[in-house]
Amino acid sequence: MAEIALRNIVKRFGSLVAVNNLNLHIRDKEFVVLLGPSGCGKTTTLRCISGLETPDEGKILIDEEDVTNKRASKRDVAFVFQLYALYPHLTAYGNIAFPLVAQGLSKKRARQEVDRAAQILRIKHILNKKPRELSGGDMQRVALGRAIVRRPKVFLLDEPIGTLDAKFREEMRAELKKLHVDIGATTVYVTHDQVEAMSMGDRVVIMNLGVLQQVGTPHEVYNKPKNLFVANFIGSPGMNFISCKPLRGPGGKLTLRLPGVNTTIAIPDEIQRIIIDKKKEEKDLVLGVRPENVIFSRKEKSNHLQTRVYVVETMGSYNITDVRLGDETIKVRTVPSILPEVGETVYISFDPKRISIFDEETGDSVV
Repeated sequence: MAEIALRNIVKRFGSLVAVNNLNLHIRDKEFVVLLGPSGCGKTTTLRCISGLETPDEGKILIDEEDVTNKRASKRDVAFVFQLYALYPHLTAYGNIAFPLVAQGLSKKRARQEVDRAAQILRIKHILNKKPRELSGGDMQRVALGRAIVRRPKVFLLDEPIGTLDAKFREEMRAELKKLHVDIGATTVYVTHDQVEAMSMGDRVVIMNLGVLQQVGTPHEVYNKPKNLFVANFIGSPGMNFISCKPLRGPGGKLTLRLPGVNTTIAIPDEIQRIIIDKKKEEKDLVLGVRPENVIFSRKEKSNHLQTRVYVVETMGSYNITDVRLGDETIKVRTVPSILPEVGETVYISFDPKRISIFDEETGDSVV
């Protein structure tokens, strides 16, 4: 068992509050990704779990044991850094075996553990090489091997593949997730790359300015963002935002008025009820829609808004078309065969089952 509980964690560096009242529960054998922009507090949180930093307030529990003030060496955790931190004078074997030698294990037992890790990571052929002879990917595998041989309860990874090229990062994402399953340790992984977070995490913890924004599965944080920050940060490109205001029409029906283009759009009955129940009828709201949920047409259609093509980005397997809607730029994701001309008049609408509504003042999700 290796459950981790962070209770009201606060960490300051002078006047800077790096982590602000963080509460988080990580389940046994779960792969949790801490995601956010630079300076959001994710690495500081990881270092507090590891024991490399001590929180100013709050408690850290591993398997219900309070380890807040315990040294890193007493927590049964393994930490893998972005920049490998290998000993240049030792071979790959020596680097992996180092923590076992430090613990006083016999040479035979150390050899068994190194061979086991090397087999998992497929690096047996480089065990006699020194770091200067290895590629970046191989050095990262050696660093991972050094952590694996300790058989820790908790596996902590701080942007371990951030320095690798794009193609190799794709391969390593799959390798790391498989490694997590093979070793059975609870894993906490830090990244600023949302592709890594969404493809690897059982749950994603999104932070900004030291504050927890949302915790959920990749599906939840993508489709049900709790606020404007999450909606914009998750997704490539992020969610489109359009200022709007509820307007009650004939029969008491609510529509959304888009002041920038002086028009209204219909919304489902369920969304109308939620807006009314949450007393948001008089509020300035923000309509959110993912680029793939914008319906695109080159022919005029009912319930579509007339727009003009601004930019077209061809991405290979899909295109991103920027259109102007009043003062707003709306990004539309389409199949590669749809390739409009810049300046062309086109028509868009929004999938009513795939829209989000936010309170403009607070930024929080309404629907």
